[in-house]
Amino acid sequence: MELTADGTMYTLTLMKTVMPFLVVGVGGFIGSVMRYALSLAGQRFSVTFPHGTLWSNLLGCLVIGAVSALAAKTEVLSPTLRLLLATGLCGGFTTMSTFAYEMFKFVQASEYLYASGYFLLTLAGCAATFCLGMAAVTLITKV
Repeated sequence: MELTADGTMYTLTLMKTVMPFLVVGVGGFIGSVMRYALSLAGQRFSVTFPHGTLWSNLLGCLVIGAVSALAAKTEVLSPTLRLLLATGLCGGFTTMSTFAYEMFKFVQASEYLYASGYFLLTLAGCAATFCLGMAAVTLITKV
């Protein structure tokens, strides 16, 4: 590849290199803001149980399940849109680190029933909603 007098090839190469990072960043920003909003909404139900984190992880698994199925079964999602939704949005929206922190806080406070329930709800729920997302896409794409 040669650099043209006006730098066109360099600009195109730079955009192809930088664009995926920008797409992931935009998706991550949107996902993080959505997670924060859901955490605030979850505090209306309880300030002692992390509803926001639980629901963001469940909904994120539903979305990434649907994205995975759409990507595998159709050509509806471009690679850029998959990056935006799966890596960016779901990456910013779901949060294993917050889950681990909240689990630690329950254990530290000797709230073993809450810790066990939260652990089981999160892991089983995330696996179930991922499958639900894939199944929904399978049903929709059969029509």
